Amino acid sequence: MNGDKLRMKNKELNFAAKTTNLNMENEESVQTEVSTSHPRQLHTTLSLSKHRTQQTELDSPVNKESKADVHKREPEKDKNVEDVGKMCSEEQGGCGVKLKRELGLLDCVGFTMGNIIGSGIFVSPRMVLQYTGSVGMSLVVWAVSGVVCLCGAFCCTEMSLMLQESGGSYIYLREAFGPIPAFLYLWQTIIISEPTNKAIVGLIFANYILKPFLPDCQEPPQSTLRIVGILLIVTISWVNSRKVKWATRVQNILSFTKVLSLIMIIVIGIYYLAWGRTHNYDDVMAGTNWHPALIATAFYHTLFTYSGWATTTWILEEVKDPLRNVPRAIIISLTSITMIYILTNVAYFAVLTPSQMLSSAAVAVVFGNLTMGVMAWMIPILVASSTSGSTNGGIFANARLLFVSSRRGQLPQLFSHLHVDNCTPIPALIFVATITTLMFVTSDMIVLINYFSFTNNLLELGTIGAFFWLRIKQPDRHRPIKVWIGFPIIYFIVCVFLVVFPLILQPLEMLVAVIVLGTALPVYYFTIHRQNKPQKLLQVMDKVTYLCQLVFLTVAEEKTV
Repeated sequence: MNGDKLRMKNKELNFAAKTTNLNMENEESVQTEVSTSHPRQLHTTLSLSKHRTQQTELDSPVNKESKADVHKREPEKDKNVEDVGKMCSEEQGGCGVKLKRELGLLDCVGFTMGNIIGSGIFVSPRMVLQYTGSVGMSLVVWAVSGVVCLCGAFCCTEMSLMLQESGGSYIYLREAFGPIPAFLYLWQTIIISEPTNKAIVGLIFANYILKPFLPDCQEPPQSTLRIVGILLIVTISWVNSRKVKWATRVQNILSFTKVLSLIMIIVIGIYYLAWGRTHNYDDVMAGTNWHPALIATAFYHTLFTYSGWATTTWILEEVKDPLRNVPRAIIISLTSITMIYILTNVAYFAVLTPSQMLSSAAVAVVFGNLTMGVMAWMIPILVASSTSGSTNGGIFANARLLFVSSRRGQLPQLFSHLHVDNCTPIPALIFVATITTLMFVTSDMIVLINYFSFTNNLLELGTIGAFFWLRIKQPDRHRPIKVWIGFPIIYFIVCVFLVVFPLILQPLEMLVAVIVLGTALPVYYFTIHRQNKPQKLLQVMDKVTYLCQLVFLTVAEEKTV
């Protein structure tokens, strides 16, 4: 009868709720629970038995019944539902549609390393050398960048374990400074930095994957690069939408592949050094550019290559035993990657002259052509595989940021919905893929990197500011891990350096980045702060939410009691 009442209302609104009931040997129990957290939308929570077929009943997004009527329609709980709850608790660590703790230490290391090691190490060495001017200063910048990222990672680990919520810097800023700075970070991450980052990786993936199929020295067409990059984004998003385990397996395999490719480059470089190829190290500081703005811009490119070190804090709610696994994953990942990056650059300089590096957009390919002979085709394939791993980790983490911010009420409620069977945030994944695809309007990677890095460092200042604010305002709050105060001070000084000096060298680009970031303020006012929102807009959002529920079989996350 409850279903009949809901279907009558759906008919009035010209929506059809389709219900399929299949009975098997093990009977299925479905509990339909109405949530009143949003007065304009009903949510469906499905509790399913172990041998489930598929049964979906999605409520109308617009319901004019009073709260009293809603409570009258609350179904009675029976023994079957209790049995389902017990069974789910045993099998999945908790029943209902919600994020599951499925990621162990190896998965966290795989996601962090896979998200960090992407395209940068194969592209950025050229730009770092261009801005630093010497081999020695280039290696110093790579090493210092690793230490800086490790300091920032320790600070984020303390805050994440204290707050016990996914979302990374978004959660820190909201907790310390309120909704507006948090929304600015969200806007910058969704509209600027992460889509830009993944577009860069997609273009580099396309460039390397097409190299073996083109004649020598021929560059692939720009339109082809964009199409291949977009196909990568769509494929990875589909894998993430299916199952969390699929995404983690893909990430672990690709992480292994990319580390293997870098180790191969390092071994070849060591071989050349052992045979006396050391002429680039005779005077390592010759030609160094000491201008602070140039050094800061070089840091932009190394920090872009290290970006992704906070991945584990973005997915904290899906990590098993986060108190142990999150700090360990960060220490293992960042120390390993710092050593790998330094040794990879040492190998590059053992084979390539500075002029060869500066004239090549694909440093690793030139390296392979000079050292591997007929096997040089392996380098582009390995590089393409490694860049796709970075894309996978980024899309996984970004979808969780959308999920958490929607749960906090700063994005449409649709983005906090999960698939009823797979517990994956499909609407959030679709949005991430869509906004990333729009970034392929340009294929100029240098402009994209500079654009991404400035706004990212600007808000990293806010993140480390949140660290100091929480330390001062909430000194007695329980912190499972409390880091040395020197780490946030070092990170703060570097962030200030990276924000101030590039303004001198590239004021126009930096101004454009700030203006784009500022567009978040009117969006925040009209969509979140303003109380009387247009009814037409609310109706459209309700209909879009309902349509996505029907098409993608998603429902709101079940609240933990």
